[in-house]
Amino acid sequence: MLTEFHYNTFPQEIIFGAGKLERLGEIVAQYHWSRALVVTTRSQRANGNLARVENALGAKLVANYDATQPHVPQKNVDDATRLAREHNADVLVALGGGSAIGVAKATSYRLQSPIPILAIPTTYAGSEVTPVFGVTRERDGMSGTKRLLRKETVNDPRVAPRVVLYDPQCTLDLPRELTAATGINAFAHCVEAAYSITRNPLSSAAAWYGARRIYHALPRCVENGTDVAARTEMLQGAYLAGVSLSNVAMGLHHGVCHVLGGTLNVPHGLANAIVLPHAIRFNADVCAEQLAQLARVLGIEAEGDEIAAQELAKRVAQWTHQMQLPSRLREVGVRETDLDLVAQLAGQSKMVQNNPKKISDGELRKFLAEIW
Repeated sequence: MLTEFHYNTFPQEIIFGAGKLERLGEIVAQYHWSRALVVTTRSQRANGNLARVENALGAKLVANYDATQPHVPQKNVDDATRLAREHNADVLVALGGGSAIGVAKATSYRLQSPIPILAIPTTYAGSEVTPVFGVTRERDGMSGTKRLLRKETVNDPRVAPRVVLYDPQCTLDLPRELTAATGINAFAHCVEAAYSITRNPLSSAAAWYGARRIYHALPRCVENGTDVAARTEMLQGAYLAGVSLSNVAMGLHHGVCHVLGGTLNVPHGLANAIVLPHAIRFNADVCAEQLAQLARVLGIEAEGDEIAAQELAKRVAQWTHQMQLPSRLREVGVRETDLDLVAQLAGQSKMVQNNPKKISDGELRKFLAEIW
């Protein structure tokens, strides 16, 4: 039982429900915002969500930035920041998944006086309720001469979106592969929050019940993307996943996934699917009580906490396989020769250093070899 904890909160309005996007103009007016820059992706233009946002904003829309890329490249942040300054934007409307919301956060952070963000998530990434973002930049490699891409993480409460508008209708045409990948990302948030070294009663409760919603709803969404009830339950789970992670330290799982994405360009959701069962198994002895509690919330019964924790790892691997997600790094283009670099960079990560079970450089390299 926790006898001490620290919890910090920030002002944030959550608006949830099918069709709520049509209220966007009204919400913007309530906050007295009048110059909105929309930060999004070209896929949101293609699927019609951007047109809905443009119609709702009307004259309050001053510009669109629709070139966001995965892993938040520095160039995206530079371009969006320039647009925000040129148009004197007073709100950033982030429409999309973790990348669009990440670019909006990084843009707000870059401005001398951060401007508020209104987030409209269309995937299950969960970043819309956190003060965390990552930017991928070039950095020196191990030799000091080779230039490498590295994803650097920032945590600043000023960039947490002021308003989050969840409309399940915005997720109905999310492709099967992205549904599964971003859904497992949200589930991983819950798992790491459940055993985080800085967990607290609120983060644990959000992690348990977010994980339960995701565990049962995600396969239904993958099977039938137009199932509004499943999409609604899944989006609620993703929200709880974001809440669970917004105030706790991440660990081994996220540290490795950030390196795989930022340096090797492995899609974040696919990295999550591969790494998560192994991270659960690695932490099972030290975090047996927390993982067993999570297993029971999901309906997984076993004799004793450590056995329950190991059974959770097994079931998660089966669950991801059911949704046809990869289980090995080699399946997503990682070469065996890349593992030393991944181990080196992940070992420098604050997230890996905050893992509840300490891991040496040699153990980290072995961990990656087992996943490869």
